[in-house]
Amino acid sequence: MSHLSERPEKPVVGVSLPHESATLHVTGTALYTDDLVHRTKDVLHAYPVQVMKARGRITALRTEPALAVPGVVRVLTGADVPGVNDAGMKHDEPLFPEEVMFYGHAVAWVIGETLEAARLGAAAVEVELEEQPSLITLREAIEAESFHGARPVMVTGDIDAGFADSAHVFTGEFQFADQEHFYLETHAALAYIDEAEQVFIQSSTQHPSETQEIVAHVLGLHSHEVTVQCLRMGGGFGGKEMQPHGFAAIAALGAKLTGRPVRVRLNRTQDLTMSGKRHGFHAEWKIGFDADGRIQALDATLTSDGGWSLDLSEPVTARALCHIDNTYWIPNARVAGRIAQTNKVSNTAFRGFGGPQGMLVIEDILGRCAPQLGLDPMELRERNFYQPGLGQSTPYGQPVTQPERISAIWQQVKENGGIADRKREIAAFNAAHPNTKRALAITGIKFGISFNLTAFNQAGALVLIYKDGSVLINHGGTEMGQGLHTKMLQVAATTLGIPLHKVRLAPTRTDKVPNTSATAASSGADLNGAAVKNACEQLRARLLQVAAGQLGSNAADVRIVEGVARTLGSDKELAWDDLVRTAYFQRVQLSAAGFYRTEGLHWDAKAFRGSPFKYFSYGAAAAEVEVDGFTGAYRIRRVDIVHDVGDSLSPMIDIGQVEGGFVQGAGWLTLEDLRWDTSDGPKRGRLLTQAASTYKLPSFSEMPEEFNVTLMENATEEGAVYGSKAVGEPPLMLAFCVREALRQAAAAFGPSGVSVELASPATPEAVYWAIQAARQGDVQGNGHAGNGHAAEDSPRTDAEALTGA
Repeated sequence: MSHLSERPEKPVVGVSLPHESATLHVTGTALYTDDLVHRTKDVLHAYPVQVMKARGRITALRTEPALAVPGVVRVLTGADVPGVNDAGMKHDEPLFPEEVMFYGHAVAWVIGETLEAARLGAAAVEVELEEQPSLITLREAIEAESFHGARPVMVTGDIDAGFADSAHVFTGEFQFADQEHFYLETHAALAYIDEAEQVFIQSSTQHPSETQEIVAHVLGLHSHEVTVQCLRMGGGFGGKEMQPHGFAAIAALGAKLTGRPVRVRLNRTQDLTMSGKRHGFHAEWKIGFDADGRIQALDATLTSDGGWSLDLSEPVTARALCHIDNTYWIPNARVAGRIAQTNKVSNTAFRGFGGPQGMLVIEDILGRCAPQLGLDPMELRERNFYQPGLGQSTPYGQPVTQPERISAIWQQVKENGGIADRKREIAAFNAAHPNTKRALAITGIKFGISFNLTAFNQAGALVLIYKDGSVLINHGGTEMGQGLHTKMLQVAATTLGIPLHKVRLAPTRTDKVPNTSATAASSGADLNGAAVKNACEQLRARLLQVAAGQLGSNAADVRIVEGVARTLGSDKELAWDDLVRTAYFQRVQLSAAGFYRTEGLHWDAKAFRGSPFKYFSYGAAAAEVEVDGFTGAYRIRRVDIVHDVGDSLSPMIDIGQVEGGFVQGAGWLTLEDLRWDTSDGPKRGRLLTQAASTYKLPSFSEMPEEFNVTLMENATEEGAVYGSKAVGEPPLMLAFCVREALRQAAAAFGPSGVSVELASPATPEAVYWAIQAARQGDVQGNGHAGNGHAAEDSPRTDAEALTGA
């Protein structure tokens, strides 16, 4: 077993513990960025001047009327920026734009004594616009050939030969939805200037170091003059990886110009209309199978909706390409990626980061093709799994490690869920109920863990031991409710060999741990845990030397377990507090900076080849649904999940992440339907679903009636911290089984062999249209559902639906 994965005697990792802030969360005493306003004197408030047009060039911006509003202190415009007027890492996101690029684009910010004064001031600012043509839908952008950024192509094998060898060839296209993060805490920042003219920013950000970098270049400062702190976030899901930087820069610029603290907090409507979403995608594909239903070749083009600027669209699209294979071996493939530029908010990271979009394409293809091949969808999927012992690699050239886990987890789901018996029960139920149908589907996942950009796979930590034996941890990861801090406390206590109550964790700050990567890509525990472990190991090695001197033994024979140092084979012992105090008087350093870099990664973005991931995370889920044939309404009767988290660092946290990820994925696939005004009227480009009243989120009523989650046992991951695996993103994709079950339930209303084309999100309306098509025996697919976006796209034509050759 590797040094990094080996667990010592009586570890604190692996113990089921509640979230370290759980009590604070449920009692309302946990502090978030905006709570600090009430603890800060003389705070000013910033409010955006949004232009309600989809696109246009600003011909006049008059701020004088705002300055006449009582309580308005200042109006911020591009003329006030001392550094670089840009809020993005690609230098394509002007903080104060000269051209409006989406409906609700902020072109100036008003600073007021109160939020109401700032709001009234913003309403008084006069903006004149020369309107220009806009592209709102993904289809419009594709037809106009409006693309930006890289256009990667992933190639493996020989697709021409693959198709020539195929007994069955199918073609089709698929467009599926974007998704709103809808974190509980909207974007927020609070900035002030200290007595040395240094800038200090409290920000709800997943990437404090990048927030620091952006603020510094906007203000024309060096990074050491800017400190960013993140106490905690009320949810992030990727929406606070890149997008907080501009809001923090507004607060910092306001504080610099007024000399007073400035607060930015978006209300829900502003957050929805100004911040990016998960990328919606369009896929065009051609797939070939042999006579036994094994994939021979895949040719596909994936187009992501990037919105008006690049943000993280390039790596999102790249990860989508890297995950189109999911759990299936595709010997011959050509998959192209491109990013559409539309006049909508700039889409950004969202849990899964392109992985769900790529995997959804192949799952949709298999779900649509199975009936055409005369195979049960479960059987079709099983036949195409990566197999152990064959040395199979992904289409981008990375060997698939632990492929045996794909089948093992799949079989465990079938056993745990009693799938064979339940399928017979469902068949009997469907035969007896002409207007209600049930279906059961299983889908699996293979998700690569690490940042695609190799440089991001590094982390630091600072661990301090005080004379009284208490320990303080600083690390570069941020807490957004996912339990990262809980795991880091457990890692530190385990490595030092002390009880958990001895360890406290400090808020994430750029002046404690520099140059950190975002808490994203499911890498938070892997990277920061290894860095914390490294720092603690340095400290433990020093303390073992001190203990050996006190106990009269060799350091190699000393163990620190549960806060007591003992020599092997001896009754002598030394309490942790006494050991630390002795070390202090011996002038032994009691602080350590830890560091970790993920080894074995390499990636050639131009060739689209390499091994960008440290390992793969696996899982499988079975969902049973019941669908009403009159309305398309449905309920999830039961879900069974088996998921691979290696040897869990914190089982209660991990099970919570699996449950939460699954429900969020089910929301994306079945409920959450972002609508935009695509008319040629004055509100073209307006987001129509601007609140929870019009954007349906999963609630208790959408939870499975029976929900069983099992973590895979005996699943140690060599080379990862204490044998664990990442958990944040992979479970979201387990929800594919819900959509596939809905497809099969809709098909059950028609003759056998019907291929159902199902929109995504598969809302009750979309399911109803799929049922209607199935009843008509429409094996060409569903010409009504389109992509579920009645406000965005026209319905599909038969020529665009699934065709067999």
